[in-house]
Amino acid sequence: MKRLVLLCLAMSIAMFGVARAQGEPNPHASARLIARTNGAAPGSTVWLAADITADKGWHTYWLNPGDAGEATKLTWKLPAGWQAGPIRWPAPGRLPVGPIMNYGYEGRAVLPVPLTVPSGARVGDTASVAASVDYLVCADVCVPGHADVALTLPIVSTPAPSPQAADVDRALASAPKAAALSATFRPASGGMKLSIAGAALSGVAPRDAYFYPYSETLIDHAKPQTVERGPRGLTLTLLTPKGARSASAVAGALVVDGQAFDIAASPGDPPPGSGGLSDGGVLNLLLVLGAAFLGGLILNVMPCVFPILSMKAAALAGHADEAARARAQALAFVGGVLVSFLTLATVVLAARGAGSAIGWGFQLQSPIVVAGLSLVMLAAALNLSGLFEIGASAQGWGARLAARGGLIGSAATGVLAVVVAAPCTAPFMGPALGFALTQPAPVALTVFVALGLGFAAPFAILSFSPGLIRRLPRPGPWMDVFRKALAFPMYGAAAWLAWVLSQQTDPAGLARLFIAAVLIALAAWLFGMGQRRGMVRGDRVYLALMIGTLALLGLGGVFALAPYDAAAAGRVGGSVGGVTAQPWSADRVAALRAQHRPVFVNFTAAWCVTCQVNERVAFSTPEVAQAFARTGAVYLVADWTNRDGAIAKALADQGRIGVPLYLVYGVDAPTPEALPQFLTPTVVVEAIHRAARVG
Repeated sequence: MKRLVLLCLAMSIAMFGVARAQGEPNPHASARLIARTNGAAPGSTVWLAADITADKGWHTYWLNPGDAGEATKLTWKLPAGWQAGPIRWPAPGRLPVGPIMNYGYEGRAVLPVPLTVPSGARVGDTASVAASVDYLVCADVCVPGHADVALTLPIVSTPAPSPQAADVDRALASAPKAAALSATFRPASGGMKLSIAGAALSGVAPRDAYFYPYSETLIDHAKPQTVERGPRGLTLTLLTPKGARSASAVAGALVVDGQAFDIAASPGDPPPGSGGLSDGGVLNLLLVLGAAFLGGLILNVMPCVFPILSMKAAALAGHADEAARARAQALAFVGGVLVSFLTLATVVLAARGAGSAIGWGFQLQSPIVVAGLSLVMLAAALNLSGLFEIGASAQGWGARLAARGGLIGSAATGVLAVVVAAPCTAPFMGPALGFALTQPAPVALTVFVALGLGFAAPFAILSFSPGLIRRLPRPGPWMDVFRKALAFPMYGAAAWLAWVLSQQTDPAGLARLFIAAVLIALAAWLFGMGQRRGMVRGDRVYLALMIGTLALLGLGGVFALAPYDAAAAGRVGGSVGGVTAQPWSADRVAALRAQHRPVFVNFTAAWCVTCQVNERVAFSTPEVAQAFARTGAVYLVADWTNRDGAIAKALADQGRIGVPLYLVYGVDAPTPEALPQFLTPTVVVEAIHRAARVG
């Protein structure tokens, strides 16, 4: 097949050979020579680049063109003493054509080359640099291209960036980088397994990973590459052509979600953490399950879960003298927690598998969900305040229904606790969830089960410990006061969710929620009146109260659950505790890093209570503001309050699926430093100083 393709390619080249020989320009591409600086300093290295721009739908080729094509070649004509290095090839893209696979660049290709300037070059002179560019540009047919390009560079003591500096910098940033990665390969059925692990890939959950070999004969380019993900890297299965000799070394570019690494692998066993469970991962899995359980346990002390657990405290105190009832409610609560964790996990895994960029906490990125939860919290608070009862039997209802309602209520409390509390990732929880999303579904769901068991453990242990239950005070008149006091955390949760909604939508949306809240409260009051009156056959007043309750609930739902308009302005901007905040974007980070400036990125959300506490505590002191000012560090905020695919991808690139996440990019540091999830001013100041000293 490849020979047939190459024969067709040769025929295409022959068809256009006359045009090239006569020096006519290629009708589908043009080439020029650009420089990163407006001059060259004696004894320095100056970056020039062949800038080839092809028409829409046309492409040129990479170092290894794949199954067909031809790599671009540069032939230099340099002043005496000047030397040109090899092309620093940017990472290519895949160019499938029918049954074959090619590698190259669609549209524009900027190919940087380092030129060494002799130390004897004299400031004030000029140097004429020229090159012949030979390339192949293809679409349905292939057309060879040739261009003679030249550039004059003044010899200066301190060159400044040229207008094309950003183009050259982007090409250099795209080129595969050397990183502290261990890479090995070993034979496998039909080919080989290439395993890579290291800090640069630790915890990464890539949506796309691909290995581009430097050699044209190493692998069968058209065959798919399967990926096994591990906690510190990945393993790719590469198929080789039939009859191919065994490789003694493997070299190429590994591109993981747009980030390219230069890989040189030798034969050997896979490095630890490169292939999930396939490389001694039973111990790894046990460690991850332990981290997930511990993270779920710590989640109980996160501020966002306090209001929900107050409901269970009231229920447990109410059944202190009924051990069997307490255990049944504990099991129902655990069931609700596990069902909700597994449901959320299934949605995230399915969306990731379909290529969508969502993460942990996606439910609170929907204004409709936030509004609905706020009203649920309000209704729960009104219930605890005694405005109406849930689980208490009205006249004629029967004790069995009431008992069943108590178990259903416990399960619903478990669901509600997870929906509201889980988005605030606790310590140990983030890395465990990041690992889970790199594994097959059964392994991933096992991690989420461990997380749910950790979250539900305190209540379950208390309920199944007769000695602990006996220490609880016996039910009595104090219970009514205790129950009503616990209503106020629920009111606080409702108010907090209303504030979250105010960050997601416009003022009209918040007004609709307030109207819905009044209607829900009125419905609860009417329902309570009906309960106290009792259900008696033919009682028209009771019937009117129930009809009024349903009508008000329906009207409140119309106000609260209709679509919301997005907020007119984001939350990012202005000053946070004396530190100026700017909106985050991947391009902004790249631009600041190209300027060699320290960068502090805060991945946050209005619905993340931990994030809000950190922002008000860790950035509020003069010392923090002075550290930013003294080092020139830039504070970027990635606000994930509303759904944002770019932020979800950035989190996934760091092996995380939720907020908070704090990254500090040091000057010229290859990878960012991740800070703890709980910040103090000292932690922030020290991190900024470390970043400013790097390089």
